[in-house]
Amino acid sequence: MVACLGASITEAKGSFDWIGELAKRPQNQGFRFYNLGVGGDLAYNALQRLPSVTARRPDKVVIIIGHNDIVSLVFPRVRRAFTRWKRLPQKPSPEWYRQNLETIVRRLKQETTAQIALVSLSQMGEDPNSTNPIQQNLNSLFQIYNGIIKSTAEAEKVAYLPFYERIQEQIAIAPGQAFTSFRFWRFYRDAFRLFVLRRSLDEIGLMNGWRFHTDGLHLNSRAGMILTDLVQGFLDR
Repeated sequence: MVACLGASITEAKGSFDWIGELAKRPQNQGFRFYNLGVGGDLAYNALQRLPSVTARRPDKVVIIIGHNDIVSLVFPRVRRAFTRWKRLPQKPSPEWYRQNLETIVRRLKQETTAQIALVSLSQMGEDPNSTNPIQQNLNSLFQIYNGIIKSTAEAEKVAYLPFYERIQEQIAIAPGQAFTSFRFWRFYRDAFRLFVLRRSLDEIGLMNGWRFHTDGLHLNSRAGMILTDLVQGFLDR
């Protein structure tokens, strides 16, 4: 059994369904997949939901969490919304993120026999050399948070899947647009396009001017298949 813990990129509502893609592959017929993604979750929330992971006695656990921790730092209005919605007990910070991620991994090691994989966070926006202050801040924070993920994986001796690095390699060849603002209405608009107009995620991404995303955050098939193949490598071990 494979438990996948995370937020909206795992939940796959408005983002590429990498778990569903894995489940369709013939080599994975021996696995049962559990999608334990909840949109908007920070690492703190994922930690609170850990009993839903351990109760399933997983053989493998894949964790991709942290995008919303970063969003909460960059966009104060979003932080206020998340603080109420997700009942956060304190202001998000890199150190609090590290503490929550380490606790998740250590408890999984104590309470299960599962192999664990930490996935680095795909970049928001597609301009690694942007002069826009918001994109610059995002670029810096994604490097910091992915450094936390990698160092935690090394210290706890669990697998590290370099999702951020693989996408960055391709973005560096042909940079795209910057992520310059966070507007909830854009997510509702794209949901209308997806569920009512029946546009594909790739079509929505093109409408919005993205090559690896649908909206600058969530994944289209191009980025989603990179993640899928990285997780497949972990499952094949």
